[in-house]
Amino acid sequence: MKKLHIKTYGCQMNVYDSARMADVLAPLGYTQIDRPEGADLVILNTCHIREKASDKVYSELGRLKPLKDRDGTLLAVAGCVAQAEGEAILARAPYVDVVLGPQAYHRLPELVARAARGAGAALDTDFPVEAKFDFLPAPAAIQGVSAFLTVQEGCDKFCTFCVVPYTRGAEYSRPPASIEAEARALVAGGAREITLLGQNVNAYHGQGETGAETGLGALVRRLSRIDGLARLRYTTSHPRDMDPDLVAAHADAPKLMPFLHLPVQSGSDRILDAMNRGHTVQQYFDLVARLRRARPDLVFSSDFIVGFPGETDADFAATLDLVERVGFAQAYSFKYSPRPGTPASLLDTQVPEAVKDERLQRLQALLRVQQDSFNKSLLGQTVPVLFERQGRNAGQMVGKTPWLQPVHAPGSDALQGQVLATKLVSLAANSLGGIVVETERRSA
Repeated sequence: MKKLHIKTYGCQMNVYDSARMADVLAPLGYTQIDRPEGADLVILNTCHIREKASDKVYSELGRLKPLKDRDGTLLAVAGCVAQAEGEAILARAPYVDVVLGPQAYHRLPELVARAARGAGAALDTDFPVEAKFDFLPAPAAIQGVSAFLTVQEGCDKFCTFCVVPYTRGAEYSRPPASIEAEARALVAGGAREITLLGQNVNAYHGQGETGAETGLGALVRRLSRIDGLARLRYTTSHPRDMDPDLVAAHADAPKLMPFLHLPVQSGSDRILDAMNRGHTVQQYFDLVARLRRARPDLVFSSDFIVGFPGETDADFAATLDLVERVGFAQAYSFKYSPRPGTPASLLDTQVPEAVKDERLQRLQALLRVQQDSFNKSLLGQTVPVLFERQGRNAGQMVGKTPWLQPVHAPGSDALQGQVLATKLVSLAANSLGGIVVETERRSA
């Protein structure tokens, strides 16, 4: 048997992609190991969203080069950095054997075989005509109680700060029958919760068996009928694609959890326009209100960028106002960093780093207060918790509330995969403590 090590950077879609790369290599005799030492093949599955992403990849390649020199380990770079900088990677690190973009990993066996024959470095960063999902084997690796399932890839929005349209390509949606088959396989393998993934997941428009397009709301209802599946989630969504049917699904699909990641990026209409987000602040407020009417216990997470080129004190104050008015149970916030090749990187109104730092600290302090406040509001309540795995301490299990908060509770492995009523009794920095008050399995 050959040994495979995959290091995954970035989002949940990369986690999913890494699992599928392992699946596609399994027929070649590769089994996964946890460390690069001793591996016949090491894959870096990269992300290009954050600043200095490529520098981290080159640094890691430098650490891996002695393995290649000593043991002949094959080195591959996959994902979005590979897509954006394919030829540059081979020029800067000529010892790399395979470079492939995120739309080409169904071709990985062919590329690895070529490299193993000594035929030279293999580069594949094309956007193929065929859909890669049509060429992948059924998932083999067991993901566990909570699993990821990619239903949509790519983005047509072209936000001026974002590289995704250039690294992942145009929007593509998988057929619902293919998604259902994979979801059923995941449930058969022990999954109780599935998170549907897409760069712009609520733009999903898969072609159904009759030829008609299926939206994400209809897909959620279809998957909700799978016996043994307790919970559904989806991420990441765009406000422009939250159609009425998907809003309604939050009301009529009980397996869809009351937690929605809905990135807004800024609370200033002027900055939203410069970002090419395609919606206004008021439209975001109205959408939040419609969703809350559909599902009163729904809570929100979001993404924020501070210091976008041209952002003034007034623009930033508008972002703080939006946060105050919406209230978020969780959020991700970042300083703007120019991504090569994006329109925003060419603007001459870049905000000084010191200003970005100060604004980020203020925003994160406010978001932290809101997160803590939401967590505290649940203390003393009994809520359904899906238990996933053992905790760090003996006799402890870790699960999730419907609102995605980790919960640590006393218990044995017998709790794994069960949704049990749990009283929340304590609060830690990023999790809650609970006591299971029910021993019978629940459905959600």
